[in-house]
Amino acid sequence: MPPSSFIWYELLTADADAAARFYAALLRWTSADSGQPGIDYRYLSMQGVPIGGLMTLPLGASDAGMRPSWLGYVSVPNVDSSVASFVAAGGAVLMPAVDLPGIGRIAMVADPQGAALYVMAPIGAGPATSFAPGKAGHGGWHELHARDAQAALAFYANQFGWRKVAELDMGPMGAYLQFDCGSGAMAGGIIKDPSAARPYWLYCFNVEDIDAARTRLLANGGTVLMDRHQVPTGEWIIRASDPQGAVFVLIGPKHAGR
Repeated sequence: MPPSSFIWYELLTADADAAARFYAALLRWTSADSGQPGIDYRYLSMQGVPIGGLMTLPLGASDAGMRPSWLGYVSVPNVDSSVASFVAAGGAVLMPAVDLPGIGRIAMVADPQGAALYVMAPIGAGPATSFAPGKAGHGGWHELHARDAQAALAFYANQFGWRKVAELDMGPMGAYLQFDCGSGAMAGGIIKDPSAARPYWLYCFNVEDIDAARTRLLANGGTVLMDRHQVPTGEWIIRASDPQGAVFVLIGPKHAGR
């Protein structure tokens, strides 16, 4: 996995038990306690392969305006240098750097337009199995909804070395800028989204069949925010929220194997 790739996904939720049940039914994930002292942090896995984690929103976070949401982790060589670089370029620190014994060092940062993510320097090889396009139960795409897509891409190109590999004309919405993280394969897109209350990253998870996944989503209390539609890759996506309100996207083929 190249440096500056997405390597982990994390759900901050209002109800950890309910969230674990929902994603087990929807994406077939299993959850297990991480063993981190003093915190109820659970690992999410797909057939034994680690994908991400979930935890309850910190005490008082809701009162401060924080809502259930998905966050991504980007691998960096040095967290402190990355944090300093974010700040120098107009970004902000949302959670100071901290060491996780046996795991690595992390910090939560925001880009100059306000979109949040984690930077992480893992110990050893670190997690590298979370993002696997086309593989059910894994991350399949990352999408930044920004105020200024071109400025956002320039910022991340400077921070992480990401580069634009394609540009799609989205009409009134402007250009959809597709980027890679150093592997040569597209990993995500950046789009101007003036309708968003604030810029944010949206995470997409692969499913084996979009219709079957939609059925599971609704049967387990999820909500369809934007129903099935086909994207240029030929796959189909659904924008959804879980019962606690965290937004994500399902991506996969339609009527797989039929």
